[in-house]
Amino acid sequence: MSKVSYYTAEGLKKLRDELRQLKDIERPRASQAIAEARDKGDLSENAEYDAAKEAQGMLEMKISKLEETLAGARLIDESQLDNSKVLVLSKVKIKNQTNGMEMTYTLVADGEADLASGKISVNSPIGKGLLGKSVGEVADIQVPNGVMKFDILEISR
Repeated sequence: MSKVSYYTAEGLKKLRDELRQLKDIERPRASQAIAEARDKGDLSENAEYDAAKEAQGMLEMKISKLEETLAGARLIDESQLDNSKVLVLSKVKIKNQTNGMEMTYTLVADGEADLASGKISVNSPIGKGLLGKSVGEVADIQVPNGVMKFDILEISR
């Protein structure tokens, strides 16, 4: 059974585009590489053939995994989300109680997480610790080197 994941329209489009790329371009390329290696002679001692078959297997596994992810993907209707609590797609401004540093993160599905652009997974330790919190609450988040405390300053979309 596939796991349900929630995506933005942009994230879902990115997944579909990647799957289309793998199926329409990479798969024929892998088949062509196998055919070329097969034409080079004895398959029992043909390392190029073995490598091409292994690459094809890895590609098929990646395609299968993407198809499974897409089967469990659900589009999030942002207009229906509550702004009073931290949910998926919430943009949260937090303040670290230890060093006073303020950060803003958007909580997204695993496949869309990108720390460089301020998007963290709802399944990450910080993401899990922020879910369900309201402005003014303190989130105690268990991280590898202890517990961090964050003040929830602002929630937006």
